[in-house]
Amino acid sequence: MIEPSPTAQRRRNLVIVLGDQLDHESSAFDGFDPGQDHIWMAEVAEESTHVWSSKPRIAVFLSAMRHFAEALRKRDWPLHYTQLDDEDNTGTLSGELAKAIEALHPEGLVLTAPGDWRVLQAIKTVAKEHSLPLDLRDDTHFFSTVREFAAHAKGRKQLRLEYWYRALRKKHNILMDDDGQPVGGQWNFDADNRDNFGKNGPKHVPKRFQIAPDELTREVISLVEERFADHPGQLDSFAWPVTREDALQALDDFIKHRLPLFGQFEDAMWTDEAWLWHSHLSPALNLKLLNPREVVAAAEDALQHDKAPIAAVEGFIRQILGWREYVRGIYWTQMPGYLERNALDAQKGLPDWYWTGETDMACLREVITQTLTHGYAHHIQRLMVTGLYALLLGVKPQALHEWYLSVYVDAVEWVELPNTLGMSQFGDGGLLGSKPYAASGKYVQRMSNYCQGCRYDPTESTGDSACPYTTLYWDFLQRHRATLQDNPRMRMQLKNLERLTPAQQKTIASRAEELKKQGA
Repeated sequence: MIEPSPTAQRRRNLVIVLGDQLDHESSAFDGFDPGQDHIWMAEVAEESTHVWSSKPRIAVFLSAMRHFAEALRKRDWPLHYTQLDDEDNTGTLSGELAKAIEALHPEGLVLTAPGDWRVLQAIKTVAKEHSLPLDLRDDTHFFSTVREFAAHAKGRKQLRLEYWYRALRKKHNILMDDDGQPVGGQWNFDADNRDNFGKNGPKHVPKRFQIAPDELTREVISLVEERFADHPGQLDSFAWPVTREDALQALDDFIKHRLPLFGQFEDAMWTDEAWLWHSHLSPALNLKLLNPREVVAAAEDALQHDKAPIAAVEGFIRQILGWREYVRGIYWTQMPGYLERNALDAQKGLPDWYWTGETDMACLREVITQTLTHGYAHHIQRLMVTGLYALLLGVKPQALHEWYLSVYVDAVEWVELPNTLGMSQFGDGGLLGSKPYAASGKYVQRMSNYCQGCRYDPTESTGDSACPYTTLYWDFLQRHRATLQDNPRMRMQLKNLERLTPAQQKTIASRAEELKKQGA
């Protein structure tokens, strides 16, 4: 146990600000007194290496942190900030926090609840080793608390997004009319939001909103290129918002130029079209540069002023008020055991080409290359291309989780883990979602042009030209038939499996084994 010097001058509170807590209205700052309190921030290699983080992800966090620190200094708030390239940097949050405690001698630590179980445990350990109280505060960035979600979940046989989403809509009076009914007469407009682009592709796609890197960001990019040269990803196209001012401009740009068609085409994909009508706001939201209330309010305002249709606005708000709050509740009520779940007993390693994009499957090559280039892919590219393939192949959920946490600029574990392990890989056995998102190559063909020119045929399940998705889809249903047969949402798919003759099923299983051995 480390004891501070009894003769040293003591600070009242050391306020801990983590890399995904860049919010000037953070609960950690409630009651902050610059005359008595001190802020602590640290860039450490551990946060980029505990998973093999991509260059875009590292750069987003470091640049946003440095800009936030600059803003704090302009307010004349005392700040103890460690940069990644400081000579005496210990490389870990624990090590840097311990050093700050020994230098500043605070009477206590203040922390807004973090977004990562591992980080919370590390900080708790340091506080205990130094016999310091840790004031752990609710993250008021969110619409709901973990306690509220736990109360909602208590006694329910099943957890489903829809019920939690409706409860939050009512509580916060979002998309509700004067009679307490949902605006538009229904809660959910998903059926209106499933269009593809047709044979001719998307038309009049708005330009990506970009923030040209300033001097501080350029310094970070150079640091990342030098310090993490062997990490995946590229920084040539880096243009993400890294300040609150940037993030507010990005929000305004989305509402004006992309929200109107967001819903209609939110599930569609197209070659060389990374950005489409998606918001690209998740990094700013997850770094806390934007508040979800202002994002939801902006979308509602667009509806009220006839700037966007109800299907687009409801679909977007569902992502913010619904999924985002839901997966956070799942994460914090189920950790730490949630990380180890593997309901389908998937044990294969992640194919090496997930780190390079070097595969002859056109859809995976397109999405992975885009991911490594920009640190970004939209939700269907993640769920129904990279995630679907891993599910069908039988990749261990934890391996895919580490990949998603590594490569995406918006990845923080509270939101990434449930989406990956639960929704994408069905690793929690149906706690988060009601069924595995299993599909054949025909889904990718229907929602994109990726299959055009690909050497594989999504309509075939056997033979050299058979699409691996289609082969592995039928193999997945065969392997997990006993587990899934009582799931009402899987009955149609399993009935279709029964239409295959035993000989066809055997041939498919044989071809699937070849794919697995090849590390397809």
